[in-house]
This record gives sequence, C-alpha cells and structure tokens, in this order.
Amino acid sequence: MKIQPRTLLINSFLAGSIVLFGCNTMDKPDLTRLYLASHKATDQPPVVVIHGLMGGKLRRQDNHTELWPGDITDIAFSNYEHLALPIEPTTLEPADDGLETFAITDKTAGQDFYRAILQTLEGPGGFHPMTPGNSVKYGTRNYYVFTYDWRQDNVTSAKKLSQFIEQIRHDYHQPNLKVDIIAHSMGGLIARYYLRYGESDVLNNNDFPLNQHGGERVRRVVLLGTPNIGSVESIQAFIEGFNVGFGSLPTEVMATMPSLYQLFPHPISPWLITIEGNQLERDIFDVEIWKRFQWSIFNPKIRQRIKSKFTDIDAAEEYLQTLERYFEKHLERARRFVWSLTVPVEKVPWRLIVFGGDCALTPARMVVEEIEGESVIKLWPDNIENPLPEINYGQLMLEPGDGSVTKASLLARESLDPTIPRHSYSFFPLDYAFFLCEKHNRLTGNINFQDNLLNTLLTRDERF
Repeated sequence: MKIQPRTLLINSFLAGSIVLFGCNTMDKPDLTRLYLASHKATDQPPVVVIHGLMGGKLRRQDNHTELWPGDITDIAFSNYEHLALPIEPTTLEPADDGLETFAITDKTAGQDFYRAILQTLEGPGGFHPMTPGNSVKYGTRNYYVFTYDWRQDNVTSAKKLSQFIEQIRHDYHQPNLKVDIIAHSMGGLIARYYLRYGESDVLNNNDFPLNQHGGERVRRVVLLGTPNIGSVESIQAFIEGFNVGFGSLPTEVMATMPSLYQLFPHPISPWLITIEGNQLERDIFDVEIWKRFQWSIFNPKIRQRIKSKFTDIDAAEEYLQTLERYFEKHLERARRFVWSLTVPVEKVPWRLIVFGGDCALTPARMVVEEIEGESVIKLWPDNIENPLPEINYGQLMLEPGDGSVTKASLLARESLDPTIPRHSYSFFPLDYAFFLCEKHNRLTGNINFQDNLLNTLLTRDERF
C-alpha cells in the first residue's frame, strides 16, 4: 500500500513526539530502582562523610547559641567578626574561643548543602546514620558524618578524623576494618593528610615521614571538588574578604584561621603572570610578598580597621604585631602542608576517585600590571587597565572548573592540558575521575554525582 505524504508526516510527528516524551521521562536516573537490589548485600563497609570549608555548624559551648551559619539575618548581613580565633601570643597558635562544631550544614537559607547527599545514602543507598560510640547492629549498612571546626589547622582536623575512625573500628569489633570516605572540598585535603600521616604532625620541618596510618584503614576515597593543588580564589578572599550574603567574612578574621592558608596554590601552580602573559616565579607562602603588595592585614585600611576596635592604642599595636607573627608562622605551615600531600607514596592500598565541575570559569591566575611605576595585582580580566590587544586575559586568568576549584587543581595538575605529563612533584594516585556541570557548593546535590557515587561505593573490587 502506498503511504500518502500527509500520513507519513503525521506518523513521523507521532514517532518524534513519542521520542520526545520518552526523553522527558528520562531526565534523571531513578536511584531507588537502580540500587534497590543492592540492599541485599550486608557486608558493605561503613562510609564516613567529611564536609568542606564552612560546612560544619558552630555554636557556643556554654549556651549552644549557633554562630555559624546562624539564622537568615546572620547570613544576609553579618560580617562574622565573632568567628575570629583568639591568638596565644607565645605559641602563636589559636586559643580556645569557646566554640564547638555540632552538626553538618545540611540546608541553610533555602539552599541545600549536604542534606541531599545524606538522603541519597539513606534512601537508595540503604545506609543508616550512625554516630561513633554506639553499638553496631550486624548486617546493616551505616554511614557517619565527621564534623570539625573548619577554622582550625587541617592537621588538627586530621587527628580528630583518625580518632573518629578508630572509634568506628572499635564499635564494629573489627580491628582490621576499612572504611570508605566521601570528602567535599577542603575535607578532601584532611582525608589525604590522614591517609599518609594519621595523627602525626609532620609540618615542623621538611622531612614529611610517611606512616600510612590512615591508608591501612581506608578502602576507597571519593574526593568531590577538592582543591588538590590549591585555589587562587583563596588568595582573592584573603585580599578582598569573603562575601556571605550581603555581609562578609573580613580578611582580618580569615587571617586567624590556619586552615585557610592551607588552601593557597601549591608552589608548582602558575598562579601569577605578567601583563605579557608570562609566568612569574613568586612565593605565595613568603610573607614579604604579602607585605610588598599590602594584602590582607598588611593593607593600611585593614590595619586601621583593626585598630579601631581597640580603645587602647598600645594594645592595638601589640595585637597587630602578634597577628603579623602568627600570619608568617601559618604561611610556613601551609607551605609544608601542601608539599606534604604531594610527596611520593610507595604503596597505595586505597582507591582514589575524583568528582568535580569543569563548566564554570574559575580563577586560575592573577596578573601583575605596572601602573605609574608601581606593580599592581589584578584579580580579574576586566580590571586590567592597559591590556595588550594580542593577549586573551580571560583565557589566561580563568579556567574551567566549578567556580572555586579549577579542573587542573581537582586533578592535582599544574596544567589544564591533559596531554602534558603530571608534574614530578605532584604524586596523586588517581584511579579515575568524573566531571559535572555544577557549581562548587552544589556538587553534593547533583543527581549524576549521587548516581556514580553509589555505583562506586557498592561495586565490588577484587583488591579488597
């Protein structure tokens, strides 16, 4: 029978409509259907979830008043000066300020941070929320949330992570138990330090003796949006402050937090270039460069703002001198911290999987421009006053990433070009990586991440 053109057209339209409607019903994976059958397996190791920078709620120990992130008014307008850590002037270490971490930031001001990933673990994943110190029911899947004071030195947090995991092993009555770790952002740096050094502080010199304490207790490590060789955005935040709603976390407050120094770019990372596009060899961990460019607490306006909070001039000067020495000490510790994560490891008994974004333009470099005989740092391409027409500053200064962490840093590479071999000073035993079109603070809620995460956690591996 001969088909009339009109009939053919209608049939084609209907077929196309069926395809379109079918696609509309397949816009996201059905995690429950994908992983329901896996619930029969009861030998799944426990999972430890580690939040990132600012991902843990802080409160006063005495009256449990929440100070971070606080209520909607705090988020919208606070400058969070009360989060500044007091400094012990003799040791140049943070003093106790009476704050404690008490929960993960699940959802705040209508924005989801970690709630979705926990719900996925509990629902499709079949995991039960647990806290260390409680008995474990045989045959159940369990997950734990490790919260820490994200202001403190990452080595301090790694020590607490070690104690946290030891308690889990004790609760399971399995001295050889291994856990899986899911770590977001800075939490991934804490996990990586733990794998290599456990509870040891190796930042007092440049030896970095490995003990593989954590590596013997971990099966898989999933890093999500972790700045494995640092973040240029962290330098920008130290220079300008960090915006929170309509308020901010001032640079002089950030300068009291040791962990934030440890987010600076690794020395192998080309973080500074000339107006001609050439790399400048400058040491971000040298306090003299901060003084030269008058960044952070060396900015006269910032210093005046600090002094204005004191009624006694001598006390203000004394605090500034202490803060300067504190700044220099924690810059040096940060240098050693980033190096400690990239020295070679002979044996790697765990699997390392990386997830992150590669669709958002992300700060990768800053430019030095000579203006009236002075060297001036430009943070963004649009800020350059006398650009050279042959230079694409947007391409030089911004790279694909998640808006905070570049793809190159995610992979612990100094170059975005995957054909260039990894730097010999960046040991990073990557198994494989997944890339998402998602911003940094929304990575955990991405359905494709959750799908691949469950597949990663639940897949059997002959090495374990």
